[in-house]
Amino acid sequence: MTFPRSAYLHIPFCRRRCFYCDFPVAVVGDKVPLGTGDRINGSNSKTIAHYVEVLCQEIQQTPKSGQPLATVFFGGGTPSLLSVEQLAQILTVLEQQFGLEESAELSMEIDPATFDLAQLAGYKAAGINRVSLGVQAFQGHLLQAAGRSHTVADIEAAIAVVQAVGVTNLSLDLISGLPHQTLADWVESLERAIALGPTHLSCYDLIVEAGTPFSRQYQPGCQPLPSDELTAEMYRTAHHLLTAHGFEHYEISNYAKPGYHCRHNRTYWENRPFYGFGMGATSFVNGDRVARPRKTHDYYAWVAGLAHSPAASAIAPPPDLLETLMLGLRLAEGVDLEALTQTFGADAIATVLTSLQPFIERQWVSPPTTTDRRLCLTAPDGFLFSNTILTALFQALD
Repeated sequence: MTFPRSAYLHIPFCRRRCFYCDFPVAVVGDKVPLGTGDRINGSNSKTIAHYVEVLCQEIQQTPKSGQPLATVFFGGGTPSLLSVEQLAQILTVLEQQFGLEESAELSMEIDPATFDLAQLAGYKAAGINRVSLGVQAFQGHLLQAAGRSHTVADIEAAIAVVQAVGVTNLSLDLISGLPHQTLADWVESLERAIALGPTHLSCYDLIVEAGTPFSRQYQPGCQPLPSDELTAEMYRTAHHLLTAHGFEHYEISNYAKPGYHCRHNRTYWENRPFYGFGMGATSFVNGDRVARPRKTHDYYAWVAGLAHSPAASAIAPPPDLLETLMLGLRLAEGVDLEALTQTFGADAIATVLTSLQPFIERQWVSPPTTTDRRLCLTAPDGFLFSNTILTALFQALD
């Protein structure tokens, strides 16, 4: 049995729900004072404190592995709505239960205008050494259209705080394909992001998810959403501009300066096991993927039930070829065909290569050679049309 070396913790609280968001979140309102200590007054404070207690209970009820964690990721939601004390409490419980490597990557998603200098310094003192800032755009009208609670000035102030505190491993999130977004807007956002000196950039193409405010306002491919042709040009523009400035396009949506790949997220793409804690989080332990309830009340009941349901020693199912390909082909280095052949057999890999031949001819897939037995999608177009390629693989292997 291979125990996880990574843990994801979902902190669901947000000031408001962004118009494109379908994540499991709990809205606590805009009136959130900055600073250390008890950051949310009244019932909201009790709500967050109670959630932290239940989250820690879930961690404590998870069997110890004997292997220290190499990565921890606080996602959300808006984890920067936690007080320093609450964050430290969670990290202490994690370390007591599993241990933390001395060189562990401890990442935290934060949003502009939800933290100040003392608070971020407290997060860093507690162990956070990587910050992912939810920027999304550098145009005020696009931030408003997306339902974001921060302004462009808030972004600049947040970056100044990060730099003042001395967190050098900084990632910025950007979104392309927003309503009314032009190619000029996108180029401006990329250039302003580059100028701020991050070590990592995540560039996501907007997906209009069912049940979100955007799904009730917009139809994919229709104005004011950019056309498919324009969003494809935005993708290619990001690739060319960022790689020209020294960023490695190491995953479909992610770019990093050398040495700054997100170690935690590579756990997912390399199909390695991981713990997931918190409302809506998914874990992957011993080949078993378990999704927690997406509603707060249901999650609390689920954790309470853990105390009465001792964990069984499950037998890991055999690895899945399609899942391995879907995850591994997201990475620039692709997948190792020799390793796949050993695991899944020569006939299955021959089927894979046959189904990919049309995309090899279109130069969307880089084929293995006698000296390099790896199968990779090309950048940018192979990444851009990855869904088409994966659909063909699914049809061939299903």
